[in-house]
Amino acid sequence: MLGYHLAFLVLVVGTTAFFSALSFLNVRYGERALEREQEWVTSRLDFDDLDRVAAYQQATTRLSQVQTWVTLALVLAALYSGALGAVVDALEGLGYGPVVTGVGFFAGVLVALQLLSLPFDAYATFVIEERFDFNEQTPALFVKDLVLGTLVGVVITAALAAGVLWFVDVVPTYWPLAAVALYVAFSLAMLVVYPRVIAPLFNDFEPIETGDLREAVERVFERAGFTCDGIYLMDASKRSSHSNAYFVGFGRTKRVVLFDTLVDQMTLEQVEAVLAHELAHWKRAHIWKQFGVGTLRVGAMFVALWALLQTSWLYAMFGLPETAYVGLAVGALWIQPLAKLTRPLENKLSLAHEREADAFAIEVMGSGQPLIDGLCRLTSENLSNPFPHPWYATFHYTHPPIPDRIRYIQGLDGESPESTDPAVADGA
Repeated sequence: MLGYHLAFLVLVVGTTAFFSALSFLNVRYGERALEREQEWVTSRLDFDDLDRVAAYQQATTRLSQVQTWVTLALVLAALYSGALGAVVDALEGLGYGPVVTGVGFFAGVLVALQLLSLPFDAYATFVIEERFDFNEQTPALFVKDLVLGTLVGVVITAALAAGVLWFVDVVPTYWPLAAVALYVAFSLAMLVVYPRVIAPLFNDFEPIETGDLREAVERVFERAGFTCDGIYLMDASKRSSHSNAYFVGFGRTKRVVLFDTLVDQMTLEQVEAVLAHELAHWKRAHIWKQFGVGTLRVGAMFVALWALLQTSWLYAMFGLPETAYVGLAVGALWIQPLAKLTRPLENKLSLAHEREADAFAIEVMGSGQPLIDGLCRLTSENLSNPFPHPWYATFHYTHPPIPDRIRYIQGLDGESPESTDPAVADGA
């Protein structure tokens, strides 16, 4: 049994240490690159204070790592102190059966994690985001989001846990197949339910029916051969000045959502270019390709969990009863590090799709400059790190770093490599 404990700690603690080191390495790398490429960053990205960019990256990284290690420490303490075993014994003593008991267990875990993250979320919102002029959220809205988010999370967790645990009980040999089918059905349903039921609980969505913005969006749709009646402006500014846009749904349920901060920060032409890029993910079937890859990934995880549930050492390690929900919970702790370490495989596909989307946006707009300007504005407004460490980008980035994207777009736009500022090539 000692060997299993050593393997578990090396895998869980070692992986966490690896990614923590990578995060701090990324911050240092970005700071040095900002200093080295100061002239290019100032002129191209319009950063007026490079120290502010570096400080924001430092602050968010430090908080994230403290939260990660505190969470890990508490999880390991619960396992090795016997606290988890005591909780499971108490739940089993209620006599509600494996499915109902398991649903209560996972709902309780979610609530516990929400409470654990509360001080970190509050610090991030009212200290870090406030310090860097991003926060627009009031304490009352923060509490409302916390309560609503927890309730929604509990409902979703309970539904999925009930389904998976029922499959384990009814079809113990083939439950991973049934669980994957549940995942697919749930994901497709959420494409419809989220924008119409869940998202309106947190934000107001105003239909954009007339005006310059509506005309700009329709121009992009016409050039791209895309139809969508639902175009909405979301009041993101009541929480933060960060900006974004997204598409959701499929078929007749498609809708475009623009953050009001995005519209305020960009010109109409830049908004058009960003929309054209996002449209490409639908036109080129990127959404479905990545959904397929994600389904395979989830399927592999369920198969791994199925194999772990067949063992006795998984439960014996921490003196836990051999019941499905316990096996799924402890098994997930084994699988999560492996999932993180294999993330570059999935990221590689996403990076290829992002380049295809950039090329599509150039085709739609007739020029790459609006897209470049829009991406630079997003980077500047969000104080993003334009120069991530290559290793960090490999594990975390689903989009190419901004200097790489600029060079790629300029190349597609007919500009020779020599016309690209050499500082960008050196700093990327």
